[in-house]
Amino acid sequence: MLRKKIFLFIVAISTLSLLLHQGIHSSWIMEPFYFSCPSLQSHPAPGLKPKHTNVAFLKTHKTASSTMQNLLFRFAERNNLTVALPVQSCAHQFCYPHTFTSHFVHPHTLPPNIITSHMRFNKAELQRLMPNNTIYITILREPSTMFESSFTYFYHHCQSFKRVRDGSLETFFTDPWRYYQAKEKDSMYARNTLAFDLGLDKDRSGEDEEYVQASLAEVEKVFSLVMIAEYFDESLVLLRHLLSWDLDDILYFKLNMRKASSKHSLTPGLATKIRSWNSLDARLYDHFNASLWRQISALGLACVAREVQFLRQAQEKLMRSCFDGTVPLLRSASQIKNNNLRPWQPSGKVDIMGYDLPANLSRRYSSQAQELCFKLIMPEVQYTQVLLRSQSIRYRRGHQLRSPQQSHPLPLPIRRTTPRHPQVQQSQLPPSAPGSVSVTGFTNSKQTAAPQDPNVGTETSQTQNAATEK
Repeated sequence: MLRKKIFLFIVAISTLSLLLHQGIHSSWIMEPFYFSCPSLQSHPAPGLKPKHTNVAFLKTHKTASSTMQNLLFRFAERNNLTVALPVQSCAHQFCYPHTFTSHFVHPHTLPPNIITSHMRFNKAELQRLMPNNTIYITILREPSTMFESSFTYFYHHCQSFKRVRDGSLETFFTDPWRYYQAKEKDSMYARNTLAFDLGLDKDRSGEDEEYVQASLAEVEKVFSLVMIAEYFDESLVLLRHLLSWDLDDILYFKLNMRKASSKHSLTPGLATKIRSWNSLDARLYDHFNASLWRQISALGLACVAREVQFLRQAQEKLMRSCFDGTVPLLRSASQIKNNNLRPWQPSGKVDIMGYDLPANLSRRYSSQAQELCFKLIMPEVQYTQVLLRSQSIRYRRGHQLRSPQQSHPLPLPIRRTTPRHPQVQQSQLPPSAPGSVSVTGFTNSKQTAAPQDPNVGTETSQTQNAATEK
């Protein structure tokens, strides 16, 4: 009898131990991404509280910002949000490089939840436009590699670069003042572009300590998160926690990348010259790169590393689902058959790569799954048009149901300017049909605002060097 009791006791203890072990293991397997980090145990874990949906993303130049914009566009469509988009006379940017004003926003995209197209930052105007609880974010990139990218990308658009007859970055830095003219159109691409996009004075030196400290303090005050392009995935993990978003909300495919032959390696000496010339950008980058890693440490290095791993695994799964079980090959614009997926080419000097979906995708997946794949790789110009078209339809339907007294007042129109990218008004895109598909279920200097013209209508981890626009 005693032996039987001992045997039953051992069986009971073993069973309980096994159940406890399996329970913990199952919980870890089922909810790995939502397991809150040790330093955040006192806060609600993302996914357990409402998602924050009012976001202003300052889209800086050559910083992986097109990839981030695509992510925000898709989030807005999935959650039936309104994205502020430019009036068509501004093309797909808010009349950049003019300082942003609400007159640049298309009336059919008001009032907005999200704003993410290129602009020169204007805090006062954005705060008047956006909801009071809007969270502001932006992204920076290491100035030397960013400048190399800008020099190639904007060579035929920036006079400071075009004066370099041999098209050599080394030649430009033999005597940059010989080529650069501060008051010239598009000069912001040739010096301290990040500072200019943030609304700062691009021609102030990074050695002007009083100006630098005041600028850093203002950026920190306004922006809840300054992402870093070299640590794009880690930045997205911080963003996810900041906004209480899910894994599906931060999935992305890299967009707007240059062909390898369009890139030029930098010698240490040249990189130093670039940082010295862009000293204000260098101060901004160094400060907020350090700030990012302080935030990552506060969240927990192991926690962030774990979430980055889950993010990349989910992305690979989604990518293989969209591209017939393989990792897609980047294609030059001339190789992409679908015009709606063909990225804009700034000049013959640089080749911007894109994607083409497999021809048999429609036979394997639902229309929603197809749309997810399509939107993940849609370039900025085409996606902006698709969103404007769908939001205009929604606006007109809602406008018809409201009385004139309830209608949102239309902003004053603006002076018509020549679009920076002429093809914006030539593309013919099909109407958009917003959809929602979860990857987990998808297994098979001072610039002034442009003057107004009432005669113009408004209708119309360094680990991956992740999504950097190179």
